[in-house]
Parts: sequence; structure tokens; C-alpha cells
Amino acid sequence: MGNIDFSTIGLVIAVATGIGSFFLGRRLSRGRTEKKQQKARAAEFATQSRQVRRARERSARK
Repeated sequence: MGNIDFSTIGLVIAVATGIGSFFLGRRLSRGRTEKKQQKARAAEFATQSRQVRRARERSARK
């Protein structure tokens, strides 16, 4: 293997695996976060009065 020993190879593999795991985790958690936000918005809209909903709809049309 030349001048590279197994601890250096192990360190490189560990760093590469850690970086890959980080980006994979971010990508997978993005979907869960969006679903939670949608549920929170739906719950907020459900508790609003009719007057508030209509005012929001009017401002959205403009």
C-alpha cells in the first residue's frame, strides 16, 4: 500500500461516510419538516373565524 497505512484509509472512509450521511439526513428530514409545517398551517386555518378566513382570501386575490 505504499506510504498510506490503514488508519489513514479508515479516517478518509469515515469522513466520506460522515459527509454522505449528513447530506442524506438533511434531504430526508426536509420532507418531514414540510409535512409538519403543512399540518400546522391546516390546524391554524381550522381555528380561524369565518371573518378572518374571508379577509385572508380577499387579500390573496389582490
